[in-house]
Amino acid sequence: MLVLAAAFLWGLLGIFGKLSQARGLSPLEIAFWRATLGGGLYLAHALLVRARFPRGRDAAYTALFGVAGVSVFYAAYQLAVRGGGASLASVLLYTAPAFVALMGRLFLKEKLGVREVVAVAGTLAGVSLISLGGGQGVHPTASALGWGLLAGLTYSLYYLYGKLYFARFAPVALYALALPVGAAGLAPFTHFVHKDAAAWGLLLLIAVFSTYLAYLAYAAGLRWLPATRASVIASLEPVVAALLAALVFGERLSPLAVLGAAVVLGAALLLSAPKTERGGGGGQ
Repeated sequence: MLVLAAAFLWGLLGIFGKLSQARGLSPLEIAFWRATLGGGLYLAHALLVRARFPRGRDAAYTALFGVAGVSVFYAAYQLAVRGGGASLASVLLYTAPAFVALMGRLFLKEKLGVREVVAVAGTLAGVSLISLGGGQGVHPTASALGWGLLAGLTYSLYYLYGKLYFARFAPVALYALALPVGAAGLAPFTHFVHKDAAAWGLLLLIAVFSTYLAYLAYAAGLRWLPATRASVIASLEPVVAALLAALVFGERLSPLAVLGAAVVLGAALLLSAPKTERGGGGGQ
């Protein structure tokens, strides 16, 4: 239930973002306030529980993660929402596992097995079907696809960074450093506008529900669930986003785009499945 709650809260992000943009906020300003307000919540939490903060080289790597995994990721996701729609942005986010497989091969010298090759090819095929299919209120332009894929690429850094650091430091301490750094990286490129109470309310919903509580719920769920099962449940996020986008904005993926989305999610689930051990050797 905790992981399912996280998936639902993340699925709301595109809806809140699109509503915020309708009130005159730019994608970069939404990303800035998400990082600033969310980072403030994590900092208060980390100080309250007296969490150990990373220092030295660990702090430097966390700051780099803040630039790529917060500044670029938050901005790219909101730009994808503006360009292609909330449902499209959410589906493209799940190209991340394919990027993880490719980066594991490039940087960690991990072997690409048959499953990884099939999943990466499936991801490319799924994105192609989405770009050809489109739909009502869904605009798979080159710009929207580019921002969505960049969001997937930078989101994949959470897997790699988390693999190195989440076992060593409390996530709240890491986010308390990474999110403010991400906000600082966005600030020079952000044009700030006057915001009414409704706009501030939407920004708070993004920070509290789709950032702070979502990450906490997912981390708490991982205490009782294997990472594989948690990732399968979390992949309901784009389904939630698509259903809400249909109800709120009238977005409708075409049948061809729905097929493409299913292929992308299927590839993500394939990569999340545990590798089986075979007699006399390791997994494939």
